[in-house]
Amino acid sequence: MSKSFYSLVILAALSVACTGPKTLQDRLTANDRQIDEVISKMTLEEKVEMLHSKTNMSSAGVPRLGIADIHYADGPFGIREEGVPNGFQSAGWKLDSATYFPTGSALAATWSKDLAYLYGKGMGKEARLRGKDVILGPAVNIQRLPVGGRTYEYLSEDPILSAALSLGYTLGVQEEGTAVCIKHFAVNNQETNRGSVDAQVDERTLREIYLKPFEKAIVEGGAMSVMPAYNKVNGEYCSENEHLLNEILRGEWGFKGMTVSDWGGTHSTMGAMLHGLNVQMTGSNYLGQPVIDSIAKGVLTEEMVDEKVRQILRLRFAIEAVPEDVANTVMTSQPQSQDIALQVARKSIVLLKNEGGLLPLSKEVKKIAVIGQNAVLRTQSGGMGAGVKALYEVTPLEGIRRRAGKDVEVVYAPGYKNFPGRRWGPAPKEPKPLEAAAIDEEADPKLLAEAVEAARGADLVIFFGGTNKSIETEGSDRKDINLPTGQETVVQALHEANPNVVSVIISGGPCDLRVLEKHSPAIIQGWWNGTEGGTALAEVLFGDIAPSGKLPFTFPAKLEDSPAFAMGNFPDPNAGGDLFTLMYRQDRTRMSREQIAEMMAKMPKPVSKYTEGALVGYRWFDTKDIRPMYAFGHGLSYVEFDYGILKATAGKKGVKATFTLTNSGTREADEVAQLYVHRLDATVEWPSKELKAFQRVTLAAGETKTVTLEIPIEDLRFWNVEKNGWDLEHGRLELLLGSASDDIRQKAEVSI
Repeated sequence: MSKSFYSLVILAALSVACTGPKTLQDRLTANDRQIDEVISKMTLEEKVEMLHSKTNMSSAGVPRLGIADIHYADGPFGIREEGVPNGFQSAGWKLDSATYFPTGSALAATWSKDLAYLYGKGMGKEARLRGKDVILGPAVNIQRLPVGGRTYEYLSEDPILSAALSLGYTLGVQEEGTAVCIKHFAVNNQETNRGSVDAQVDERTLREIYLKPFEKAIVEGGAMSVMPAYNKVNGEYCSENEHLLNEILRGEWGFKGMTVSDWGGTHSTMGAMLHGLNVQMTGSNYLGQPVIDSIAKGVLTEEMVDEKVRQILRLRFAIEAVPEDVANTVMTSQPQSQDIALQVARKSIVLLKNEGGLLPLSKEVKKIAVIGQNAVLRTQSGGMGAGVKALYEVTPLEGIRRRAGKDVEVVYAPGYKNFPGRRWGPAPKEPKPLEAAAIDEEADPKLLAEAVEAARGADLVIFFGGTNKSIETEGSDRKDINLPTGQETVVQALHEANPNVVSVIISGGPCDLRVLEKHSPAIIQGWWNGTEGGTALAEVLFGDIAPSGKLPFTFPAKLEDSPAFAMGNFPDPNAGGDLFTLMYRQDRTRMSREQIAEMMAKMPKPVSKYTEGALVGYRWFDTKDIRPMYAFGHGLSYVEFDYGILKATAGKKGVKATFTLTNSGTREADEVAQLYVHRLDATVEWPSKELKAFQRVTLAAGETKTVTLEIPIEDLRFWNVEKNGWDLEHGRLELLLGSASDDIRQKAEVSI
């Protein structure tokens, strides 16, 4: 898909009659006259019923007036299986197996706006088959912490990359007639104490880093709903944050739709009513009878309720309800979506290292030893939070064996025990044979011996390491980024037995690879790559396609090098219980809402200080001159790319940069060209360099293409705290063009 196609999507959405909406947000107000007529016929009780949940995954319509309920679909990387009305347990349906798409960090590793759009279309289409109106996604928070429990759901440490992918996802979903609920607004960068932590961030950093992806999806993508985060921002809970929800979201960005609290993320009646929340999920203890009582006392008005109902009905009128006799009549997972998942997986795989050209696999390789449980463990679900009941999932071992065929023998050994992480419900009386009791448990001698024996008898070893969905999970952050359960010991022993070791990391976020780097001539980052992940990985290993993924976040050499850790801003020693876990996990003792309120009052009131400012991820490493293990944007190929001379011009609308890109290899391959900006003679404080434009380019063997990258003038501005607004610093810019943030090939200079 070409870049021009992606642009046409936006143009087509705005190509309406001159009397029609001028922005995608304005589409939501097209039915306001009809909506006002509906509101005039509603009782106060009917209006208030719309302000809170009806079931665990729905909020009420007005049956008497023909207004359908709103049905929500959990999971930004696949439509979650149907649950019981008031919980998350499976309802046991037969047709709700959905396509498991690669998770957020894998999508981000494609650096493809077009694939994000297709991804959204696949998600939106499957949501409609299930009768869902709103997808609780995309999840677009900036990846601030390498240990973040939801790194796998989020997109990138960079706002420009995250914003572009957020826009593509949003356009794709909503083109299929499903609304997105973009989340978690805002500054939700940790799971530790997420229900009570106060993220304290200065206004410039907030605007330039943490709000960019939301702004793009809302202003340009027309996102119809927004989910406030659990945490506080600068002292106020996000679900009742005047600055975020009223001043910025509705005031500055012109948002016309509805806001939906995270499950259990509403904290007061007056705060929610006055400061921008539309729907409480779940329960009615704040936006139910207390609203009616407050109106009777004169502290709230029915007109306030009317405005909230109007915003809810805008989404309801924009999204056509799926009749019950139409929904859930065919399998949710469809071949077209499965193909999209495969396309994304193929483009996401990152070749981190390839010494001696060990990859792609030589035809001389006749016996492969696949070592490591991550070659066989499925990643569609696990831990707490979003998951998918996939129709099928091709594991790495399955993919390798299918591709190898009869000519190559593939043997497997588990190599290490798997750490099951937090358990929901009672632990088994006897531990499973291949499960570790602790995450840092040493390598099992018997499993290690079996793995070494397999390695000695093979031409090549493929070691699968990394984490799992219980180690990286919603509700908690990792304590470190170490490889668990003795994996480093296993790799060292494998390398001694057979030096031809390819290591494949299956994880959602970065791992400490210092030991693997010494004992693996080739290393691949394989992600949690969806229903066709094993197929895509095998295609890369055997050379059917060239790897083309790029890291969407920095892999630090050691955790302490990353900014929040280096500045002592994380972790917080006073971790409390997780709000969502206490309220909604059905397989453990549940607390009543009164008990939860009492517990919350006693919980620590932690503060997370964002004193690193804009120096998130690569901005920190470059500015502080700290060498990471693998840099932001890094990713090798099986070919070399030659970058021609960079020519650039600047004008009132922004900067235009042009260059030639040549595939000097003997096979088709993709390159992601990245354009960074370094400020010369700046009087305002800036990071050493910042990504401002990028493009994925497909080139046939020996082909040369002319590539043009454009930086809108808006993306060169900064938030002037003295003026309380966007401002442009005039001066010289050094444009840095390359294949990664630490691999700059060409430079040019312009003035703005």
